[in-house]
Amino acid sequence: MLTETPTSPAEIAREPEGIRTPRKAAIAAWIGSALEYYDFFVYGTAAALIFGKLFFPSKDPAVGTIAALATFGVGYVARPIGSFFLGHLGDKYGRKKVLILTLILMGISTFLVGCLPTYQQVGIAAPILLVACRLLQGISAAGEQAGANSMSLEHAPANRRAFFTSWTLSGTQGGLILATLVFLPIGTMPEAQLLTWGWRIPFFFSVVVVGVGIWIRRSLEETPAFKAAQKAPKKVKLPVAVLFSENPGGVIKIIFACFYSVVSTIFAVYTLSYGVNQMHIAKSTMLTVVVLANVVALAAIPLWAILADRVGRKPIFILGTLGCAVLIWPYLWTIQTMNVPLIFVLGLLLSGVIYSANNGIWPAMFNEQFATRYRLSGTAIGTQIGFALGGFAPAIAATLMKSGGWTYVAIFTSVTAVISAIAAMTFRETYNVPMQDLGKMN
Repeated sequence: MLTETPTSPAEIAREPEGIRTPRKAAIAAWIGSALEYYDFFVYGTAAALIFGKLFFPSKDPAVGTIAALATFGVGYVARPIGSFFLGHLGDKYGRKKVLILTLILMGISTFLVGCLPTYQQVGIAAPILLVACRLLQGISAAGEQAGANSMSLEHAPANRRAFFTSWTLSGTQGGLILATLVFLPIGTMPEAQLLTWGWRIPFFFSVVVVGVGIWIRRSLEETPAFKAAQKAPKKVKLPVAVLFSENPGGVIKIIFACFYSVVSTIFAVYTLSYGVNQMHIAKSTMLTVVVLANVVALAAIPLWAILADRVGRKPIFILGTLGCAVLIWPYLWTIQTMNVPLIFVLGLLLSGVIYSANNGIWPAMFNEQFATRYRLSGTAIGTQIGFALGGFAPAIAATLMKSGGWTYVAIFTSVTAVISAIAAMTFRETYNVPMQDLGKMN
């Protein structure tokens, strides 16, 4: 029997007092995440379609593709490092400061990618500079989602936390849509123009991205929960140390639960490269699949979150991971057989509908495992270490495809999704726990 979400005056009174702006926080999280992850996904699209030729020329095109996709994964190596630093700043000095800092850092590093010389122009220095910029992108991304999720969660009403925190991931999907849409006309350019100056345009656009994002976030209030934690008699000097002394298990559980992210990068980055470069399906076709799947996700994510506020986080998350473990098989098969209508149907079902169950739930589910005083650190560290496997998944998949074919890629993706589901089963259900009690049960 399901436990009712707390709405009585006695229970609501236990929530931290202060000015709540749940809609403003959710909108700021959506737009900020969309703008920042536009930068992040622009890199992934370029790595799948262009960077192998520009920065890693090879007699075997597959080798150049693997190297380019590996640089996409490098950003995920930097994310755990950034999570410790940005998590500390967010728990010590506030969520707002971290959200502005991450936007500036992401915008600068993305703009610099567009300025880079190619391998033909400066030799080995080109891929070295590319990796350096990707590392900066990764550090920025480490604090973006955790900061936006903590901000949204702590502004949200007790019985709608999943719904309001889901806006961050809807924004991420919006950023992916924008990044892919930018590449649709650029991908149709003559190759000579595309490989000289055309590919740089999406990266230069990040200047606009940063300006809009800072304008939106600068007026956002800090959360009542964070302000209450700051007024505590004994302030936490080093939130990360308290995190690992009080709740290390929460971090470990999240690391393994994040393995589900392999599905996302396999779909958005690897299958794009596989479909275009190996099966010779039109760029516009594969890019359109990615765009439409994320358009569907924009509607699906909040619907899954609304359901999670009523029945709990765990059943929705587990359903999503196991569903992805199954659907990746027919989706890869349709690309192998070049069945374009089925590519669209299964792509929208896999990424747009089923994967959205995870994306709609994890912002609340993961953040609710921690107390306010180290929430941002715990979520950032756990997710960024766990998401690292997803970052390298396209390069791993390209290697598996080269040695064993698409079934090896499907096995790899399914196994990681099942591990994620098993980890989620160990979580405590938190949808009916007041804010002040979060983290106390772990």
